[in-house]
Amino acid sequence: MLYVILIFGAVFLLVASGGLLLFYREAMLERIHDVINPRPAKPKSLLTTIQDTGLSVGNLVERLEHVLPKSQAEVSITLLRLTRAGYRNESAVNIFYGCKVIGPVILCAVAFFTNLAHFGPFFVYATCLAVGFLIPDFWLGKKIAARQRRIRRGLPDVLDLLVICVEAGLSLDQATSRTAQELNNALPDLCDELNIVVLEQRAGRARAEAWKNMVERTDEESIRNMVSMLVQSEQLGTSVAKTLRVHSDTMRTQRIQQVEEQAAKTSVKLVFPLVFFIFPALFLVTLGPAAILMMESFSKMLGK
Repeated sequence: MLYVILIFGAVFLLVASGGLLLFYREAMLERIHDVINPRPAKPKSLLTTIQDTGLSVGNLVERLEHVLPKSQAEVSITLLRLTRAGYRNESAVNIFYGCKVIGPVILCAVAFFTNLAHFGPFFVYATCLAVGFLIPDFWLGKKIAARQRRIRRGLPDVLDLLVICVEAGLSLDQATSRTAQELNNALPDLCDELNIVVLEQRAGRARAEAWKNMVERTDEESIRNMVSMLVQSEQLGTSVAKTLRVHSDTMRTQRIQQVEEQAAKTSVKLVFPLVFFIFPALFLVTLGPAAILMMESFSKMLGK
């Protein structure tokens, strides 16, 4: 019986070794070559180390997003907001919800190690949980507002180049593609949206629908007005170049009016620092010496 077990074990080892040699031959040869001819390990650069660290942290944050309960409607709204902020990666939603989980933990740890919890544990930890949970939403709102502001500022330049391309004989689709290529370095956000419009039209989507999708992705009033004018121009058969030129002039006029409005508000905004900071210093400089002389005079009179 013992001989049978030994023979069975020897046959099993031979078969297993043959299978390993058959299926993992290249890997084993590479390992043997590395052992015989060791190669010096290349030192990782700072950029490679940062990228590896970022990937590992990103994977950790993506796994934490499963802790937070969420509905499909909430995920859809978050995905739309991330798209408006310029984040179209599939893992953006997971990282966003992972940050909403890890943010309160980090703030609570900071409060614990800095002894802030001694002033009121319940209030401090509740504040840390609420602030850590809401910080990603505030940050995303700031990113959306900043991207919309860049798109709004760059729209007149894009419209001017579109007018030039259309008047040169290009169709609206070709003019859109050409404009996105020419202004990609100067206006990356708006040109990115124009490239998506071009790709959607090449995929077979109607022009009006592709431009309306751009409105949904940006949620910018100036883009909405431009798309409405383009759709109406296409439906009524009017000149696209004239429509774009009029809208571009209107945008520049609105920009000048906004600058004038901000300049007019400056005098009102200067009242508060003038009253609370400048006037007290002036009173102290002008009336301070007189007050000191009056106090010395009254003290001499009362002393006599």
